[in-house]
Amino acid sequence: MVYLYVHVIWGVIRREPLLAKPIRRVLHLQMKKDAAEKGIRVIGVGGAADHVHCLLQLLPSQNLAQVVRVIRDSSAAWLNGNKLLETEFDWEEGYAACSVSPSGVAAVLDYIAKQEEVHQSKSLDSELAVFEKFKESTS
Repeated sequence: MVYLYVHVIWGVIRREPLLAKPIRRVLHLQMKKDAAEKGIRVIGVGGAADHVHCLLQLLPSQNLAQVVRVIRDSSAAWLNGNKLLETEFDWEEGYAACSVSPSGVAAVLDYIAKQEEVHQSKSLDSELAVFEKFKESTS
């Protein structure tokens, strides 16, 4: 058995706070459902008005960039096709990703579930700074 867990974060284009809570609820459910239909395992999904967090369990044959592209493209198309927003929706180009050990999965799921609380006092930029600090400490 292979366990490849990755915590991925990506933002709404221009970091616009377009994803109100009711939209996030249905979007996150749709993302999990659509991903599962495509053979992608989304263990957890959450976020705030301007970004999303996904905990993925990748198969050895899956490529992270391709998996993220599929989830992002499908979710943007779904939002636009259902006209859930007053404006055309898209995601930012880049994303942040960090591997997660099997023993850390529960903590990451808890963190993803608490995104609304986290972002009452913390911006997405400050959250992403953690990834930069990690990168600097391993260089």
